[in-house]
Amino acid sequence: MHLYIHVPFCESKCFYCSFTSLKKKDFEKDYLNALMQDIKYQLDFFKVAKNSIKTVFIGGGTPSLMDIHFYEKIFIFLQAYLKQECEITIETNPNSSNFSWLSTIKNLGFNRISFGAQSFHEKKLQFLGRIHDQKAIFKSIENAKKAGFDTINLDLIYDTKLDDTKMLDYEISKLALLDINHVSAYNLTIEEKTRFAKKFHYKKNAPRLAKYFIKAIESLGYKQYEISNFGQICKHNLAYWQGKDYIGCGLSAVGFLKNQRFYTKKNLKDYINDPCFREIENLNLQDLRLEHIFLGLRSLIGIEETKLEPLEREKAMFLSKKGKLVYKKGIFYNTNYLLSDELVLYIST
Repeated sequence: MHLYIHVPFCESKCFYCSFTSLKKKDFEKDYLNALMQDIKYQLDFFKVAKNSIKTVFIGGGTPSLMDIHFYEKIFIFLQAYLKQECEITIETNPNSSNFSWLSTIKNLGFNRISFGAQSFHEKKLQFLGRIHDQKAIFKSIENAKKAGFDTINLDLIYDTKLDDTKMLDYEISKLALLDINHVSAYNLTIEEKTRFAKKFHYKKNAPRLAKYFIKAIESLGYKQYEISNFGQICKHNLAYWQGKDYIGCGLSAVGFLKNQRFYTKKNLKDYINDPCFREIENLNLQDLRLEHIFLGLRSLIGIEETKLEPLEREKAMFLSKKGKLVYKKGIFYNTNYLLSDELVLYIST
């Protein structure tokens, strides 16, 4: 089993961000109490056995805003359910995770940390609405290593209107100095209900630059294993792409079991009042097959021949003969993740 926990609080809202995030105000205690109810209920609902949770991922929001005692209560309860080798990830921002916090969170059992840097360039950081600087990125990585974290991820954003080969070379030159084992590189998306909404000119839409940036990241030794991820594979994300069951707890969290997807409340006060509520989406075989194709072609998972309809299988085999896919032991693998959307559309329609 896999567990995702959402911590929705942020110091400020980044201009591009569409995730559920709110100012802390005075909701921490009530949110923690609701979250504990939610976690206990979901473990029972999913029939989670002791020592069976393989990964935990705490995302946000900005989880590093929360005091260590917030996580102590959660993990004291979860301890009996975690496998000994459980991968436990927490997201953090460079400006809100000092050495003391990092060291304490490491001692609590976290073994993987993900920093939302997004860029090293001051002008680009300001454009994205980030509230840290380059110096904070280097300091936070240094502190994470000093605290004992072996698995460290850094998030970057590209395909903004500021990006060109010079900008991307700058990002790569700074990334090369960090000596970490994972990088996530996301191309900018223009989302509704954000500061960037409808400002489509803020996005470059330059496939050539995307290919350039991916190749540059790989040249540093980070092998691409999903359209936005490079380096040492994140087991938690891998479970999503494999279609594994997972629990989602917290505001706006999502869970999945067999052929059903579960959604929590999206309003903070509503969630606190009824944390165990779930809106249920029933997925049919066609839905599940389409997700398998979509996720498989975006990642190293690939798509299983036996899960395809006859016409889909015929199209996939045609693509493999044309060199667009690699067919090996009953699985079709994508060789260019930037073409994944087009390949999905061709196979599934």
